[in-house]
Order: sequence, then structure tokens, then C-alpha cells
Amino acid sequence: MPIKPVLKTQIDHVSILDEHGNFDAKLGKGLIPDDDAVKLYEHMVVCRQLDEVAFKLQRSGRMGTYPQNMGQEATSTGAAYALNKDDWIVTAYRENPGLFWRGLPMEYILWHWMGDERGNQIPEGLYVTPISIPIGTQMLHATGLAWAAKYRKEDRIACTFFGDGATSEGDFHEAANFAANLNLPVIFFCQNNGWAISVPSCIQCSAPTIAQRGIAYGMDCVQCDGNDIFAVVKVMKDAIKRAREDKRPSFIEALTYRLGDHTTADDARRYRDAEELDQWKLRDPITRLGEYLKKKKLWNSGKEEALQARAKAEVAEVVKRAEGIAPPAKSEMFDSMYATIDDPQLRIQRETMRTSSLGQDQSQAGEDIEASGRERT
Repeated sequence: MPIKPVLKTQIDHVSILDEHGNFDAKLGKGLIPDDDAVKLYEHMVVCRQLDEVAFKLQRSGRMGTYPQNMGQEATSTGAAYALNKDDWIVTAYRENPGLFWRGLPMEYILWHWMGDERGNQIPEGLYVTPISIPIGTQMLHATGLAWAAKYRKEDRIACTFFGDGATSEGDFHEAANFAANLNLPVIFFCQNNGWAISVPSCIQCSAPTIAQRGIAYGMDCVQCDGNDIFAVVKVMKDAIKRAREDKRPSFIEALTYRLGDHTTADDARRYRDAEELDQWKLRDPITRLGEYLKKKKLWNSGKEEALQARAKAEVAEVVKRAEGIAPPAKSEMFDSMYATIDDPQLRIQRETMRTSSLGQDQSQAGEDIEASGRERT
């Protein structure tokens, strides 16, 4: 019998606005109206300011470990811009700009990294999930949310974000397999910033692209310049259309770069060349969009100066609100766990904030505990 091919495919790379300011007017036509482009630029500048201040908060001991977002603002911002307000945004921990565009108050992120659980209590109606620290688990959550939307016949999709290293986790493969086999409206958005902490993507993935990992599950896959917000919006709109009309998942690989360390507990100078960092600074997504606006006479130095002043003032207010929140009541750890507290022992613990009474008052314990106590003595 003759040998014949059973699969032929290709993965396209999408770029509309490059680092030199070259804009593909045909491909980018109508993607982002001028007024929206200005708003997106202003938004990313404010987010960059928060990022810089959050770093200082950690260094001054006012906040715990923090992962900076700078350099990757265009990915989550562009995706959030393209999605509907009632579509799910399921993030990892480097998508602050997208969460803020959706409407999450900035202080929630600071509360999270300050160790205050109230930072994870998402306001009603935002359709975003709390940030996820375990690598890859959020992809399973997004698949489940999309499955629920399909079951309920809701016109709602889920978009989940993750890094290149997360595609080597079993969670990714399980989520992708479910999403494809069950025809679920999920967008898998990989932010390939070249590093899985200190492991370069060329070591943790031998394939030419991360995107082709989705081909095995029958997904439509594409790669884009993740520092080009026009390209991000373009591939997102294509994936959204596919999810809504065909109920099919898509895989997007956005090539980007984190300009800071993995987190404030990391020192990227130990494994990353300074020359590589310098090259990526020239591809900064904020600078790129700003130059585009200047060429279109939509931006100037006066507007930039005013924006920088506004960004500093807004972020200062965010920090004030974050640090000024009243301490939570100690009883909340009981009240948040139990709908009602009928057990007298739990009521005693909530009122006294102690469990030592079990060891001091044997009348509160059973015979087994008394016996074990006699044996120890």
C-alpha cells in the first residue's frame, strides 16, 4: 500500500506593529480605534507604575514576594480588551494589567501579596478568578468554567493565561484534552517569555514553537508578537469567534519577555545575559504603542508628562487604600469556614481563639483521649 500523509499543518506568526514602528495597515485595520489605543496606552503606563511601586514595597518590607509584570503588559491587556465583560479571565500571576482593565481594583493585588486573603475575594460580576500560584492548575479551572457555560447554554467563553513552562505540566495536557474532546469554548493563552524561572524555553521544550503542542489535541494554534497589542487583539478576536461560533478551543502563543526577575525572590542576572535583556527593552510594548500614537499625532510630550503625574498619584492612592485596610476580625477564619457553628467546642475556640482547653479540661474530651493521656504519663 502507498505511503500517504495523514496530517499537514502550519503555525502562523502574526505581527502588525513591530519594534521599529512599522504598522501593517491592512492587517491592523479596524482592530483598535484611535480613542481605544490611547486608553490602552494610558492603562499600561499606570500598570507599569504600580509594578515599580510594588517592587519598592517588597524591598522595604511592606509586602511579601512579588512577581513584576513589566514587559508583558500587552498580552493580558489586549486579551481583556477583546473579550466580553462576562467572559471568564482565568489568570496565573503575571496578568495584572488584564485584571485591572476588566475592573479589578488595584489594591486587591497588593492585598494578595501582603498576605491578606481579602485580596482573593473578587467583587461580584467581574468574571475573573483569583490569581493562581501553582503552575498550570488554572487551566483546569478555565476548562471547567467553559464546560459549565456550554452546559447552561450561556454565550460565555473562558480565557486562561500561563507561561511556557506550564505547558510541560500534566495539568495543561489534561485541560487541553478535555477542552478539545468536549468541544469547549476555551482560549489557552501562553505567554512565552523565554524563561520558566531560570530554565530557558529551548531546554524545557524541544519543538520549534510552544504553540504546536496544541495541535496534538486538534486545536487551532497560532503564534504572535506578544509585545504588539494589535497582534494580540487580532489573534484573540479570531480565537473568540471560533469559541463562540464553533465551540472549539484555541491555543495562542504570545512571544514576550519579562523585563524584571521572575519574582522579587529571584536574581535573573545569575542565568540571563544582559545583552538579551537590552535587546528586549527595545521591544517594550508600552514604548512601541506610544511611538505609534505619536506618529498618528495622537500623543505628545505634554500628554506624556501629565499621564506620568496622574499615574503616580493614582498608584499612591492605591497603596494608601491597601495599607489602610482594617485588620480582619479573628473570628473570620471560623465564619468563612462554617455556615453555622453548632458545635460548642468550635464556639469556644472562636470566642477564646484557643484550642489548649482540650488538653487542660478532660471533661471536654472522650475516654480515648483520657486513656491515651494516662498511658503517656
